[in-house]
Amino acid sequence: MTQGTAVVRRWAVLAVLCISLLLTSLDNTILNIALPALIRDLHATESQLQWIVDIYACVFAGLLLIAGSLGDRIGRKRVFCAGLAIFAIGSAGSAFSTSVTTLIVARSVMGLGAACIMPATLSIITNVFHDPGDQARAIGIWSATTGLGIAIGPIAGGWLLAHYWWGSVFLVNVPIATLGLVAAIWLVPDSSDPVSRPIDVLGATLSTAGLAMLLWSVIEAPVKGWHSPLVVGSGVGALVILGGFVLWERHTAHPMLLLETFSNRRFSVAMAAVAMAVFGLMGGLFVLTQYLQFSLGFSALAAGVRILPIAAVLGVAAISSTVIDRIVGTKAVVATGLLIVATGFWQLTTTTTSQGFGHALLGMVLLGLGAGLIIAPATASVMGTLSRDRAGVGSATNSTALQVGGALGVAVIGSVLTSRYQGTMAHTLSGHSVPPAAAHAVLGSVGGALAVARMAGGALGAALTIAARRAFVDGMDLALLVGAFVVAASVILVVVALPARRRTYPRVRSPRGTPSATSLTDPSLPKQ
Repeated sequence: MTQGTAVVRRWAVLAVLCISLLLTSLDNTILNIALPALIRDLHATESQLQWIVDIYACVFAGLLLIAGSLGDRIGRKRVFCAGLAIFAIGSAGSAFSTSVTTLIVARSVMGLGAACIMPATLSIITNVFHDPGDQARAIGIWSATTGLGIAIGPIAGGWLLAHYWWGSVFLVNVPIATLGLVAAIWLVPDSSDPVSRPIDVLGATLSTAGLAMLLWSVIEAPVKGWHSPLVVGSGVGALVILGGFVLWERHTAHPMLLLETFSNRRFSVAMAAVAMAVFGLMGGLFVLTQYLQFSLGFSALAAGVRILPIAAVLGVAAISSTVIDRIVGTKAVVATGLLIVATGFWQLTTTTTSQGFGHALLGMVLLGLGAGLIIAPATASVMGTLSRDRAGVGSATNSTALQVGGALGVAVIGSVLTSRYQGTMAHTLSGHSVPPAAAHAVLGSVGGALAVARMAGGALGAALTIAARRAFVDGMDLALLVGAFVVAASVILVVVALPARRRTYPRVRSPRGTPSATSLTDPSLPKQ
């Protein structure tokens, strides 16, 4: 193979990886635009909507580490291809679900497939692109794809809903995943860790169970009460299980989580920054897609079009961020990005029911700009601390942070919104004789309240519509204010703890005289 052919093949491999990655990140948000349809057709409540969105991220995040370890052990290409097949099966099941329960189960299958796909893409990139400059550009494109998938999901979902039923937002994945599988078999090279390590089944079980219990306690708290023994017990149990996971990873000879790398601040703080970027982006999109449809009255397609500025700004910022990183350093870029996300949240907290899309646009653009600046430099910082033979586990750890951040963004911001909304609407309904079924629908979600208002009609329906939209916006404002404080706190962490620039080291040679797989940044050296 000539040098030119090899170069073309590398970038063709990147294209296959990024298209496959686009599916997994797209599916984080493509469903958001269909939430009103799920309320209407499946009678889902607000907490059920959070589960439908979050179960994908929960399984995705919970199994990423073991999928990365499995790829290192049996081959990243094999795991990648298996992930595409599983993702296609889960997508077909989701498309034809007839209840909330079956949709949640099918979404969990999709999460399993995505967990196999995502870490493999990044680890294959680090093995295909050996030149530091090419690798940085490839990771920049990978990061842009991740962010763009999250941001363009709503417009893709809106277009599909304008022409087909809500299941089409899942069914569209099947042919794309199938084509990606065929291209991967032909183009993508295989790689693995030369040292065969056992699969950490107990670690995977503990991490998945702990994360699921934590999300359950946060999502169900508005429904069952924040002081409910079940909610508190689940939250405490989750922390105990996650603590046990950390202890097990310290004990076992073959951990799937590289705990020693967390002593390197370039790894741990950068990973926290990635999580916070996606916390803001996913949490913001979860409420904004509902705000555009329920409060401003846009159709699914019109709402998706109005999310497009986030995607455009995010894509440009993600690609540009690698250049800016080389000029001013990782700390400056990441801290600035987080500050911009926090500012976007703060601006959105000033939204009222009387203001239109123009008022929210600035905050939405700031969310996309900030997230775009963070993801690529922070991801490059994380991957730069690892040797190539542990790329699978390293990329899985980074991807886990991304998915956990997104899941917590939906859970925390969605739960704060639900608590305020339900409290306000319960007060509004008090003293009125409302049928139990209608009261359940009104308190369950703003979409349910608007449906009841349409059936009631007249002055009563108009009053309920105004009250429900006002309660939703008040809840959204409070939820985004909480998000602003969380992201702002992470700015302080980055400024204090993240090293300003990447330290590089010359490649060493193995005893046989061939270049070793050691990364340019050596994690075994003292932390920076």
